[in-house]
Amino acid sequence: MILSNLTSHLKFPGIDRLGQDLAVEDMLPAVILLTFAVLMAAEVRLGRGGRANPSVRKSYRTNLSLFLFNDLLMSALSVSSLLILAERHTGGGLLAGVSNPWLRGLLALLLLDLVLYCWHWASHRLSWLWLFHKVHHSDRSMNVTTGFRLHFVEVLLTVLVKAGFIVITGVHAAQVLLSEALITLAVLFHHADVSFPGERRLGRLFVVPSLHRVHHSALRSEHDRNYGALFSFWDRLFGTLLEVRPAQIGLREVDALGFVETLKFGFTYAYGSTPLPLRLHSGQSLEPMIAEAAYFRAEKRGFMPGFEMFDWLAAEREIEERMNVGRINAGTARRTP
Repeated sequence: MILSNLTSHLKFPGIDRLGQDLAVEDMLPAVILLTFAVLMAAEVRLGRGGRANPSVRKSYRTNLSLFLFNDLLMSALSVSSLLILAERHTGGGLLAGVSNPWLRGLLALLLLDLVLYCWHWASHRLSWLWLFHKVHHSDRSMNVTTGFRLHFVEVLLTVLVKAGFIVITGVHAAQVLLSEALITLAVLFHHADVSFPGERRLGRLFVVPSLHRVHHSALRSEHDRNYGALFSFWDRLFGTLLEVRPAQIGLREVDALGFVETLKFGFTYAYGSTPLPLRLHSGQSLEPMIAEAAYFRAEKRGFMPGFEMFDWLAAEREIEERMNVGRINAGTARRTP
């Protein structure tokens, strides 16, 4: 899910003028940085962190490089800019009639999380948004730094979405600050490669690592689920919740990418377009492969009804052709001295 630039929390010009205590201004970035450090240490301690696996170390380097690049490039469009925008539009919008500040803050948080859910859903459904969002899904090792793995175009578009939310709702600057901080902490948490007792129970209300790991599955039928950022009940409400254990993380046919490769990947419209030969193990069924291919075809059409049988037959034909390529290649390899 989308993670706001972390260092944009480090300074909030005029936040005391907006009615916030300076102690809160200093405390929030410290809490965010401490949370990041604790989660990273937990991953290392469990043997799944940066010191344990070369691919994870590459993931850490790429993701942190993207974070620094985006932070430098987008410094003019930070949370501070959203706070200034909120100050100018306070008192109007959808929340103008809510006088209780606590209720207004809760509603602002719920509405922002809903907007981010819809934005995330759209990033998977619209090809021009997926073009940039697929960068986030290209990480072959989901960890606490994966939240930083964002293409700069997606970061820019997300800031614009949040700006629109502020104008429409009239949310107060203090509520923008707290909502951004809570969602940032949530994103760090649910990307972490950790598990803990009571995780499933906590997942009934909040997005936990086991739920978001499904969203990073290599199977499109799985990574088109679990869009929530903070609360998991949006996925339950809209029927996009899935609780499984993914077999593979990342994108099919996309290797681990470095920093420059990741930036270029955001402008690559297609990936993995060359069919690879398929081979079945003993007793393995073709149906899951056909179902996945049929789902992908339906997704490209926007799930327009009435084509289910055509999708299945076309997918079946494609899988059989790729199986034949695999058999031919295998036979050629056996004949090669």
